[in-house]
Amino acid sequence: MIASKHLSKIVAVLLCLCLLFCGFIVYAANTFDTAKTPEYQMRMFNGEVISLEIQIAWDEWEALLRNAQAKEWILADVVINGEKFSAVGIRTKGNSSLTQGRGSSNNARYSLQFKMNKYVKGQIYYGLDTFCVNNMMGDATYMKDYLAYDIMEYIGVDTPLVNYANVTVNGEAYGFAIALERYDRAFLDRVYNTSAGQLYNVKIGMGLRGDFEDMWQDVAEGMPGRGQGGMDFGGRDGMGMGGFGRNDGGSLVYTDDDINSYFAIFDNAVLDNTSDRDKQRVLTALENLNAGTDLEKYFDVDATLRYFAAHTVVVNLDSYTSNMQQNYYLYERDGKLTILPWDYNLAFGGFQSGDASSVVNFPIDTPVSGVSMEDRPLLSKLLEVDEYRERYHGYLRQIVEGYFESGLYESTILALDAKINEYVKNDVNVYYTYEQYEASLPQLIELGHLRSESIKGQLNGTIPSTSSGQREDSSSLIDASGVNLSTLGSMMGGGQPNGAGGNRWPAGEDTQMPEGFGEQGRQPGRQGAMPGGQGGRP
Repeated sequence: MIASKHLSKIVAVLLCLCLLFCGFIVYAANTFDTAKTPEYQMRMFNGEVISLEIQIAWDEWEALLRNAQAKEWILADVVINGEKFSAVGIRTKGNSSLTQGRGSSNNARYSLQFKMNKYVKGQIYYGLDTFCVNNMMGDATYMKDYLAYDIMEYIGVDTPLVNYANVTVNGEAYGFAIALERYDRAFLDRVYNTSAGQLYNVKIGMGLRGDFEDMWQDVAEGMPGRGQGGMDFGGRDGMGMGGFGRNDGGSLVYTDDDINSYFAIFDNAVLDNTSDRDKQRVLTALENLNAGTDLEKYFDVDATLRYFAAHTVVVNLDSYTSNMQQNYYLYERDGKLTILPWDYNLAFGGFQSGDASSVVNFPIDTPVSGVSMEDRPLLSKLLEVDEYRERYHGYLRQIVEGYFESGLYESTILALDAKINEYVKNDVNVYYTYEQYEASLPQLIELGHLRSESIKGQLNGTIPSTSSGQREDSSSLIDASGVNLSTLGSMMGGGQPNGAGGNRWPAGEDTQMPEGFGEQGRQPGRQGAMPGGQGGRP
C-alpha cells in the first residue's frame, strides 16, 4: 500500500531528473562544440573575404621583395579586418614561385607567411599563431587550393582552414590571394585538442640543401616545348623533375637509421622543440612501413586512406605521388604518423600531366607519376592490403557520388565565383587576366565531372584502374578532348604579373626574371608551359 501510494510521485521525480540530466548533456555537448571552434576561425575563416593591410616602411618592404629567396623575417604592423597588430613577423614563402613570382621593375607578387608571435612573445590573433597568403601563380581559376581542401574536408581529412584575402601594403593594392591557416600549434589545438607531438613540412627546396633558384633555372631551360603545350611525366622513366632520383626522405622509403638520410623531412621541422628522439620515432615508423608490419600501430591508416582518396581525385602531382616527393606534412604523436595535405595550387592537372585525358583518366590503383608504386610505400603498402584497398575505394566512391554527382562540386564553384568575382576583376599584378579567369570556370566544372565519371568507371571495372591496364586498352577511357587544360593555369603561371595599379614595387636588376626564362615568360596572361597532369564552404 505504501509503495503504491508514493509510486506516482517517485516516477515523476525520476522523470524530472532524467529530463534535467538530458538537458545538461545537450548543454555540455553544445558548450564543448563551441569551445572546439577557436575565435580566429569565426573571425578570419567565416566566409567573408579577409581584409589584410601590411604597414611598413617602403624601403624595408622593397628589401624584402628584392631578397625574396632568402625568406628572411621582417617586422611589420598588420591590420586584419580593421584590427591592428604590431610587430608581426612576415616573410616570403615558396620555392619555384620565388623565382617565377618576381616581377618587372614595377611590380612583384609573392606568397607571404605571417607569424603573429615571431617578435612579440605570446601575441596571437584570437588563438591563431601563423597563417599565409598564396599568390595564385599557376591557378587561373583562383579555386584549386580551395576545392582540393574542401574535398579533403568532405571525406574527413584534417585540413587547414581556408579563405580569401585582399592584401594591401601601406594602402596600395598588393593582390588578391588564397589565405590558409598554417600547420602549427594552433592547428594542433583546434584539430587534436593538444599541442603535443611534432610537425614536419616535407619540402624539396630546403631538403635539397642547395640553391633552388639555380636548380629551377636549369630545369626551366631544359624543358622541351617550354610554353608550347604539355609534357607527360607519367612514365616510370620520366625526367624526374625536382626528384633527380634522390633519396632524402621525402619518399618515405626507409634506407637506414641515420637521421641525416632524411633531411627533406627533418630539416623542415615546424616546432622548435623537436629532438633527435622525436626523429627516431619517425624512423621506427618508416622502418615498419617499408616492412609492412604493424601499420595500424605506426600510422593513422584510416586518415591516410581518406587523404589518398581525395588526393587521387584532384590529381595533384607536385606532391608525394610524383618524383617531386614533397608538399605534405607529417604529424607525429607518440610514434604514430598522420599525413596532412598541403599546396594544391597545381591540382586538377596543373603539373606533370600531358593533356586533359591523362588527368581525367588518372588511374586510381596506381596513382603515381614518374615513379613506381614501390617508390611510394605509404601508398603502396596500404593498397597491398585488401581491406585497406576496399576502404580506399569506398572513400573514392563517396567523393564521386556525394561531392560530384550530387551537384556539390559545381555549386561550390558557382558560390565561390559569386564571392570572389569582383575581387578577381580588380586584382593587380595578376598572372591571368579576368577574362582568362572567367573562361577557366566552365572548363574546371567539365574537368571535374569527367574525372568523377572516369573514377566511377574504374571502380565499377568498366575502365582500367592501373596505368598498365590503360596502356594495354585505352578504348574505354573517358573522352576529354573538349577540355583545354591550359585554360585552368599551370606550373609556369600565366607569365609575369602585369603590374596593373601602378604599385610601388622595387626596381632594379634583382627583380628581373632569371636568364633562361626568355621574353615569352614575361608576357602578361600567357598560358603556362606545363599544363596538366575549410573553414566552411561558401
